[in-house]
Amino acid sequence: MRVGLYPGTFDPITLGHVDIILRAVQLVDRLVIGVAINRDKGPLFSLEERVAMVEAECAEITAARGGEIIVHPFENLLIDCARDVGATVILRGLRAVADFEYEFQMVGMNRALDSSIETVFLMADARRQAIASKLVKEIARLGGDVSKFVTPAVEKAMRSRLR
Repeated sequence: MRVGLYPGTFDPITLGHVDIILRAVQLVDRLVIGVAINRDKGPLFSLEERVAMVEAECAEITAARGGEIIVHPFENLLIDCARDVGATVILRGLRAVADFEYEFQMVGMNRALDSSIETVFLMADARRQAIASKLVKEIARLGGDVSKFVTPAVEKAMRSRLR
């Protein structure tokens, strides 16, 4: 069984994330969405809220398209999380060259820690390349329309949180 791990903070999950999940679930038998705790980023949503949002979005994906998706919170090293869930591949989304530079360093470090776990990059859909959770949160905080970047359920959660 091919198990893939798609990690991130998902604060919040965006349509860019959903695009990567839709494509990643076709590449593996089981896709694990690793929701990173990462207190240093000062998340808008708690871990439990982020896990619930990702689970809700993934339930819709599996209902519509099939596949097995598991949501797994983690706070340890990414490579240890991959081992914990039995992943042989880490899936990462790329939006721009700046993403690649950071991810390139991460791959090198992860390969030094465990060369048996591969990293596969999926390019963001051209319509989703500008979407970043950080920017979506800033737009929402300033009262802008985020409906082009997140699902209606996530938009509602953001509006509720930012009131």
